[in-house]
Amino acid sequence: LAITKGCIVLIENIDENLDPVLDSLLGRNLIKKGKAIKIGDKEIEYNSNFRLILHTKLANPHYKPEMQAQSTLINFTVTRDGLEDQLLAEVVKAERPDLEDLKAELT
Repeated sequence: LAITKGCIVLIENIDENLDPVLDSLLGRNLIKKGKAIKIGDKEIEYNSNFRLILHTKLANPHYKPEMQAQSTLINFTVTRDGLEDQLLAEVVKAERPDLEDLKAELT
């Protein structure tokens, strides 16, 4: 239903091995006649607004190259240095907005 309505679907806590049923969605293997996609043995009307978001809690996941080529991987891990930079920027913005403005002009 989400595929035909063009909704966003979030699948949480996936591991490194995805169900092969998702392959046609990841590859957007559309059937030429109209806008349909085959999932398993069923053809489903495909809305181009449909989005599939896969979420994992794995720190350093290793996915098949095919999956990496068919998707965009985003790492939301925050490093200590990155967190320090963000906190320092917030302090400077609160304490010395003039310095923050100068930084914005220079970058």
